[in-house]
Amino acid sequence: MSDEPRTHVQTVKSLLQKHAFHTKKQFGQNFLIDDRILTQIVAAAAVDKDTVVLEVGPGAGALTAHFAKQAAQVLAVEKDTSLKPVLDDVLAPYGNVHLHFADCLEIDLLELVKPYLSPGASLVFAANLPYYVTTPILFQVLEAGLPLARAVVMVQKEVADRMVASPGGKEYGVLSVGIQYRAKAKRLFTVPPSAFLPQPGVDSAVVLLDCTAPADVTVEDESLFFRVVRAAFSTRRKTLLNALANSFPIAKADCRDWITSAGIRPEARAETLGIGEFANLARQYPR
Repeated sequence: MSDEPRTHVQTVKSLLQKHAFHTKKQFGQNFLIDDRILTQIVAAAAVDKDTVVLEVGPGAGALTAHFAKQAAQVLAVEKDTSLKPVLDDVLAPYGNVHLHFADCLEIDLLELVKPYLSPGASLVFAANLPYYVTTPILFQVLEAGLPLARAVVMVQKEVADRMVASPGGKEYGVLSVGIQYRAKAKRLFTVPPSAFLPQPGVDSAVVLLDCTAPADVTVEDESLFFRVVRAAFSTRRKTLLNALANSFPIAKADCRDWITSAGIRPEARAETLGIGEFANLARQYPR
């Protein structure tokens, strides 16, 4: 794949100049401008006329417009209100796009989406996520109770590696467990800096989440489950025994018994545990 984007950078620059818009570092604005990548994202999302797309961070509207051509409805949530003239211009031809200016971390996404979900519709989440707020947005969306079929997200390549990591590797951690508990994650392809305006200093990657295939585990108390996961990874160099003993109000001997009752060696390290083992730990927590 050539690094030269098909969407001419001058076209996007002219659009932004027309509306006197300047990208803002505090919002992590790097607008995707490569038509090849945009087309691949829409294809990965498997969008059709029965699909409602929830997009967070439409930016200059390039991905939004691509989705609008194939989806039933596109609901785009944008934090930066100064992008309104740009988005109104780009999206004027599409009557099925609904812009909502808000911080997605501060709104009820389920209530926002409900009016657009007709019987038989499938819901897809899509986003070119700002690097600085990737994880909070991902968990906001995945924990919102949305009837998601799948999600296609653009993230920093290192974050993508963590999202899809398996136990045993250095990339495996809280994000890996949190994502894979709720969906089957697959990294699709890498995206070079030249696909963006302005260009970021790192490579990006597109990740597909199949939200119909969560981990096959039983978790009775999700809050406790994630408390255990965070505690286990809080000190990666320590054994599971020491990490949990430092995080829970339990005597070390009792903590050892807790871990062994879950069928896990107290000397094991968090990065070697699968989601099922974390679920066992939460289930065996002494009450």
